[in-house]
Amino acid sequence: MSDNNITKNEAADEMRVTLELDDGTTATCAIVTIMTIENQDYIALLPLEEDGAANKEGDVWFYRFTEDESDEDNDPILDFIEDDDEYERVSEAFDEFLDSMEFDEMDCCSEGNCPHGCCSE
Repeated sequence: MSDNNITKNEAADEMRVTLELDDGTTATCAIVTIMTIENQDYIALLPLEEDGAANKEGDVWFYRFTEDESDEDNDPILDFIEDDDEYERVSEAFDEFLDSMEFDEMDCCSEGNCPHGCCSE
């Protein structure tokens, strides 16, 4: 993986990363979550359209995520997941993450105090 730059979009209160792709183009992605699986961190990225909206296909990209303590800028390192079994474990963990998020949203909304505006009060 080439260079990446993480920024925070204050208006949307979300973290974003700009990836330099192998073909020399860049892609801006929202950071969905960072998960730890078997002592390895992984990051789930949602590629964004040029206008900042989520991609229409709903694609999510997974990478191995490490932070180099010796790096003065403390830029994280993203690596491709090339092993099919490892990718499957990450994908399953992400599905569980999404399921838990849906449950959390349903739980808060059932109490009538939705903090994220997903339901009408």
